[in-house]
Amino acid sequence: MNVEMYLYIVLAVLVLSLLLVFYRFLVGPTVSDRVVALDALTTVITAGLVLLGYLYQRYIYVDVALIYAVLGFIGVLAIARYIEGGL
Repeated sequence: MNVEMYLYIVLAVLVLSLLLVFYRFLVGPTVSDRVVALDALTTVITAGLVLLGYLYQRYIYVDVALIYAVLGFIGVLAIARYIEGGL
């Protein structure tokens, strides 16, 4: 099998995981479940951006993915601190 076939398999797995994580984000019974799902959603989108950057040979997507990952991490930390009752 060639490399493109593997990339499309990885893309299909990313889309499936995106749908499952989004379902958990919508249905999550507690706020903590939704925060964890949001963090996982950020991770899946970051992986998708890196894959798109490789497919299109545009490495600006990798830079955008890094910034998105850092902002997602900071956002999840802020939400977790708010849930715990801190400022």
